[in-house]
Amino acid sequence: MDAIAEPLPEEASTIADRVFGQLRQAIVEGEFAPGSKISEPELAARLGISRGPLREAMRRLESTNLVERRPNLGARVITLSSEQLLEIYLIREALEGLAARLAAERMSAAGIADLKGLLAQHRAEIARESWQAYFQKEGDLDFHYRIVQGSGNQRLIGILCDDLYHLARMYRCKFGMVSDRARDALKEHELILDAIAERDGELAELMMRRHIRASRRNVERRLATDTTTQPRTDP
Repeated sequence: MDAIAEPLPEEASTIADRVFGQLRQAIVEGEFAPGSKISEPELAARLGISRGPLREAMRRLESTNLVERRPNLGARVITLSSEQLLEIYLIREALEGLAARLAAERMSAAGIADLKGLLAQHRAEIARESWQAYFQKEGDLDFHYRIVQGSGNQRLIGILCDDLYHLARMYRCKFGMVSDRARDALKEHELILDAIAERDGELAELMMRRHIRASRRNVERRLATDTTTQPRTDP
């Protein structure tokens, strides 16, 4: 992460926003490993900022469940147990299924066309990786994020895109993006989008639920057989 110039007082909230985004990306992409301690003095010096904007950024990271504070331990990157991680998949299966149903009813024709273009881009990227990696960039370049946004339901968007999105993405980046499921995951995305394009909400929900269930089962297999990818449960 590059250093940020010391802000003027009125710029503090803007700097806090920028630092929050930088730290969130660093945590999600594994620069700060799950369970690792975050030293605010060291981080402030590294980024070249005062403690005020950093404290605000850290507070926001806590509110998004990416950082937790424990007595005598300070701030640490969140660590999910295997059970907690799988619980998120169960929640996503239900809520993203609903989001897909609503997207089939509400998404604009232009939005669907854009999503088809995004999947074509994903297909080309996966092919370049010999069908062994499916890394979706953040936000509008993420198929799931776009479906949830297309639901038009603000409460659902808040739960999935604010409360759960980055926490789930952290573990997707950790071990879910590179696997033999890349080809299948893309095909599942295409089937979901076909149902949305046909305005078949029931089928869209069914396809989304099956897709996330398959991803969850893949994670369960990885957790059961590869101890190096298991989320730690120590404090």
